[in-house]
Amino acid sequence: MTALAALPVLLPILGAALAVVVSTSVLAQRILALTTLGSMVVVAAVLLVRADRSGPVVIALGGWAPPVGIALVADRLAALLLLVSTLVALAVLGYAISQRIADYGRRMASSTFYPTYLVLSAGVSLAYLSGDLFTLFVSFEIMLTASYVLLTRRTSVQTIRAGMTYVIVSLLSSLLFLTAVAMVYAATATVNLADLSERVDALPPGLRTVLALMFVVVFGIKAAMVPLHFWLPDSYPNAPAPVTALFAGLLTKVSFYAMVRTQTLLFPHDRPWTLMLWLAVATMLVGALGALAQNDLNRLLSFLLVSHIGFMLFGLAVFDARGLSGATLYAAHHITVLATLFLVGGLITRRTGTVALDRMGGLAATSPALAVLFAIPALTLAGLPPTAGFVAKLQLLQAGAGAGVGPTAVAAVVIAASFLTLFALTKVWVRAFWGRARPTVEDPDPHDELEVGTARTPWPMYAATAGLVAVSLAIAVFAGPLSAMTGRAGEDLIARVPYRVAVLGDADR
Repeated sequence: MTALAALPVLLPILGAALAVVVSTSVLAQRILALTTLGSMVVVAAVLLVRADRSGPVVIALGGWAPPVGIALVADRLAALLLLVSTLVALAVLGYAISQRIADYGRRMASSTFYPTYLVLSAGVSLAYLSGDLFTLFVSFEIMLTASYVLLTRRTSVQTIRAGMTYVIVSLLSSLLFLTAVAMVYAATATVNLADLSERVDALPPGLRTVLALMFVVVFGIKAAMVPLHFWLPDSYPNAPAPVTALFAGLLTKVSFYAMVRTQTLLFPHDRPWTLMLWLAVATMLVGALGALAQNDLNRLLSFLLVSHIGFMLFGLAVFDARGLSGATLYAAHHITVLATLFLVGGLITRRTGTVALDRMGGLAATSPALAVLFAIPALTLAGLPPTAGFVAKLQLLQAGAGAGVGPTAVAAVVIAASFLTLFALTKVWVRAFWGRARPTVEDPDPHDELEVGTARTPWPMYAATAGLVAVSLAIAVFAGPLSAMTGRAGEDLIARVPYRVAVLGDADR
């Protein structure tokens, strides 16, 4: 059973290699990529069940036991986010195949898209399962390399500019990350997370504070936390819809996961974290207000992505089992709902021929299915009952109300940011779905994979989007068991002992 912890990383790497070998066959690449991600979903589900019933699943690689060797660890938190992320990656791939973004309309598919997509999936899996800081750093570099290729595959001045912004910011963050890892190793002689959970406690308070802030900045940049968020609204909207959906659903949440993992294991707090409360407030409000000011649909969604990172940061700032449970459930819901909204945005752009809200209109009459696909994730993101967003926000509000005056005040900001989100998404509904319908192209170019302004949309694009909507609804339907599971995950994060014992195998440590 422990070998299963390696499969979410091994399968996509092998799949990427085979995709290069069969690069002359479009069908073979597609089947290989879909089969690989489907297998990863099954493995992630098994890991989640095993981790919830019996504790973390750990595998030591290379024959070296932790803390010397590399360990992959699948506990409740990692396995849940891995499962949801892989489901999103599978649905987005189906959307991308139908849109023909993979081959850009050519008769022979490019040999880069499917391998790069699978390498990115491997990087995401490795980040969730990493048991040491250096492997976590490697996983982020894998994701950076693959995401840059996906972002700039169809070159233009705009995409290259966005790609350069994305890469420069990411490289600066990576440099700071590597510096922090080096400082941790110099101070403790280890980078294993379970081992560090003991050794960091013995460091001088000033050094612990510096290291904690360095990791907050590193993962705050990658998670688009205000005031380190400026790169995201300028980068994500310039990629095609499936690529943006993949980035929005996975990459920022991986960074948030890394922040939760490092802060709870290495730098625990016995009371609410005041600095993180302020950062959460700023992220929620700046993102929501930025969304209200946008006329570009993709930029509006990008700012909402930033805003709702603040909700998860609030759960971390409360720093108790209930707050971390709410943050975990919110992250799982957020992965699906933001990816869905960006896919819907791609469908809207395809039909209207524009991303400008003031040039849209009438979609509720001409495409009622698209209206439904937008309405459900929009209401979920706004947190209206009985959606998954409502359940997750309710957990966060309850955690804040029980944690003292500061978190209670921030809980009021959660409500305000939710109303601002609802207002921003209502603006999209009014401008895009109401009013007079705009004309579409009756006979579009069949070789244009990014054709816009046409009523012709392949049904698998709708099916993939509907699949993610179904996942979001399933989170709401099974909110009770999921809340109980995330509650147990929150207790483990606060206790730290289950993770440490599972990795190091010494109950007396």
